[in-house]
Amino acid sequence: MSDGSDERARDDGGWNYRARHETETQRLDRNWAALLQELRVVQTGVQLLTGFLLTLPFQQRFADLTDFEVGVYLATVALSVLSTMLLVAPVGIHRALFRQHALPTLVSTAHTLTVCGIATFGAALVGVVLLIFSFVVSPRVGLVAAAVAATLFCMLSLLATILRLRQRNDNDNDNDQPRSTNRD
Repeated sequence: MSDGSDERARDDGGWNYRARHETETQRLDRNWAALLQELRVVQTGVQLLTGFLLTLPFQQRFADLTDFEVGVYLATVALSVLSTMLLVAPVGIHRALFRQHALPTLVSTAHTLTVCGIATFGAALVGVVLLIFSFVVSPRVGLVAAAVAATLFCMLSLLATILRLRQRNDNDNDNDQPRSTNRD
């Protein structure tokens, strides 16, 4: 059973050829370049977060954390390190596949790793919010702040999809209406 991704890729390739006059290889090159630029942006953030988290146990007040906060800290470090690994992995894969004519595999795999890396980075950010608010104010406030952060991250992550679906619905509704020959 197919999930439709092959058909979407063919449709995307056809659209790119019609709209951009680019070959499949040119499209893959463009996709890889765009992905690398996105990785440059997100890797900086995740590496800074990971570095910050790794220094916390060496701070004097780290001993003041409750067992719950230590658990949140360890889970957050694990998520941040995993995110770092996922976001750095495309570079290693590129090296492994360099000059192997495997651009479709590279772009597809790097895309999947990047999406997973961004998701784990978001979870790590939520963990940091939980940890900080829990330590500074209270565990209850920490949970509320983390829920707000998680909601915001999910909404911002889904915003483009929601807007695209809305645009498609508007276009579908426009196609259902008879077209006027008058131009205002």
